[in-house]
Amino acid sequence: MQSKSDGVNGDRRRSRWDAHRARRRTVLVAAAVQALLEHGPTVDMGQVAAAAGVSKPVLYRYFADKAELWLAVGEHVAGLVVEAVTPAVARVGAERELVSETIDAYLSVIDSQPELYRFLVHQSGVPGIPGVIAAASRTISAELARVVGDKLRALGLDAGPAEPWAYGMVGLVQSVGDWWIRHDRPMTRQALTDYLTTLLWQGLDGVRATADLPSLLLKEDKERDRRT
Repeated sequence: MQSKSDGVNGDRRRSRWDAHRARRRTVLVAAAVQALLEHGPTVDMGQVAAAAGVSKPVLYRYFADKAELWLAVGEHVAGLVVEAVTPAVARVGAERELVSETIDAYLSVIDSQPELYRFLVHQSGVPGIPGVIAAASRTISAELARVVGDKLRALGLDAGPAEPWAYGMVGLVQSVGDWWIRHDRPMTRQALTDYLTTLLWQGLDGVRATADLPSLLLKEDKERDRRT
């Protein structure tokens, strides 16, 4: 019969092993990125193992196959995007800056390692990557929708459109960012950020004018009634 202390010790050993495994996987993911940047999209598991300073059997202890490894790399990159964008969304006060900072934060991540982005999105062939990217997009969109909704309510406007606007903004920036990377960044990041900010901000700024229009028309009607 197993004593209570044996169970506790077993749990501790499993916890230590889980923590060790997580740290080791992080190191191996970093090595995979290094190997990809060095060898290009044809990189194999042997080259990843060499970059990590381990044998291939050790690598396969942590990743069942190449697809699982690149999925982990994709999750790592998606996490970097979320970590960069969500604080930018949360900390900005002015509405136009909200748009600009969100765009620039996203572009800065894919700009920092364009080869890795191209590989993960277009060349890895790993079925799970689109789902990882979609999950990151949903996280960013939800945070953006919350902030936009708060700002609309502060202006006395309907916050209902906040969620579709947020998803639309994130989708647009992702699509244009993909075009930018695939065409070898034909313009500076700042220029692209400015172009997209102008496009999106003009659309959002028009909400105020449209929201004010009914009240202005009502005021004109009242003045017309007084004159007649």
